[in-house]
Amino acid sequence: MAYYESVLVFRQDLTEPQVKEKAGKYAAVVKELGGDVKSTEFWGLKNLAYVIRKNRKAHYVMMNIELPGVAIAELERRCRIDEDVIRYLNVRVEKLADGPSVMMKKNTEEAE
Repeated sequence: MAYYESVLVFRQDLTEPQVKEKAGKYAAVVKELGGDVKSTEFWGLKNLAYVIRKNRKAHYVMMNIELPGVAIAELERRCRIDEDVIRYLNVRVEKLADGPSVMMKKNTEEAE
């Protein structure tokens, strides 16, 4: 089993509960493919650097997953089919981070 950091970028017109529901759907897909979701982070609605499919903003979700290498292609295929996912990125890592990601650390530092 390989470790991946998977970032999904959802359309701006979805509500936060809808985004969380979609993230849950992808967590179920990972489990269906024989993997495991170690953690999920909702980065929120952020501005995009450029317009993608008429979207100026997007909801970001990062999942730390453990998944067989052959199954990642099926996960990416399902992301391409879903019209609510405007971009995705799966990066293989040696080990998963224990604490929050850099994006989450930035948000907690701003709150202090």
